[in-house]
Amino acid sequence: MITIHPRNKPTQPSEADKTTPETAVPVTTPETPRPSKVIAVVNQKGGVGKTTTAINLAAALALEGLPTLLIDCDPQANTTGGLGFARDDARPSIYDLLMGHHPADKIIVPTDVDNLSLIPGSKNLIGANLELVAQDRREYRLRDALAPIRANYPFILLDCPPALDLLTLNSLVAADGLLVPMQAEYFALEGISELMSTLDRVTQSFNSTLALEGVLLTMYDDRTNLALQVTENLKAFFNDKLLTTNIPRNIRLAEAPSHGKPVSLYDPKSRGAEAYRELAFEILTRNNLESPEAKRRKAAAAAAASSLKSFNKPEKKSRFWSSSK
Repeated sequence: MITIHPRNKPTQPSEADKTTPETAVPVTTPETPRPSKVIAVVNQKGGVGKTTTAINLAAALALEGLPTLLIDCDPQANTTGGLGFARDDARPSIYDLLMGHHPADKIIVPTDVDNLSLIPGSKNLIGANLELVAQDRREYRLRDALAPIRANYPFILLDCPPALDLLTLNSLVAADGLLVPMQAEYFALEGISELMSTLDRVTQSFNSTLALEGVLLTMYDDRTNLALQVTENLKAFFNDKLLTTNIPRNIRLAEAPSHGKPVSLYDPKSRGAEAYRELAFEILTRNNLESPEAKRRKAAAAAAASSLKSFNKPEKKSRFWSSSK
């Protein structure tokens, strides 16, 4: 039996934390749009599908008609390359945002996906861990930089590096929720306790409203006993925080980045594309949101049902309408 120590189970912020002046949620009015949901895609273990999840979940949300911003916080800049952008260290990037060289609205670039924008990554981020040490509010640099543009995007996704460093800490402080991709394997479980411990420390010291958005099983193969066993352990540990959507192993998901596209554009009918659409629907449902595309589909279904009700059957003049009796 694979077990996870309950001591490190994720905790929710106390009521006192939720009502402090700095973190109190402002009253939403028609003149003040609701702030966006910032989700950090994070796991200190590499190779678990963080970048794949960040790209394809962001694309799925954008294709639902929701303006979405994807931020590449990893020095490897794989998210930037996966969306078809060449690695260009001279281009303004997340590094310039963190160091205060440019405001966010001067760095954002559009992508080939409608409603999806990107703040590119750069290998210059390698030095940011050292340069940020001497900066004021070094842990809050990303949160402060995103504040002016948050209301423009219902969702902002942060693709974090596979390390618990100052870059990741900035993402955790800026985020409202954590999305943790992981494989259903034994070694993937080992880092969960450390990640949950980090979550506890961040909520206590920097961001009292940070919560676990969900744990996502990636590269999933339900034919193996190990995968099923790990799933049961995670379900017992995380309860409803374990997402019901699983991302399967899919060759189209692996091929899409080499074409500079999310899988929803590269092969929208593939199992990978369908899985990330389901993930987007689950995230929206958990946040009690209905996308513009969902409203359009609902209106179209209602119109179709109404037209069926108003359908008038032809008069029974033809022998084909006559009774069989």
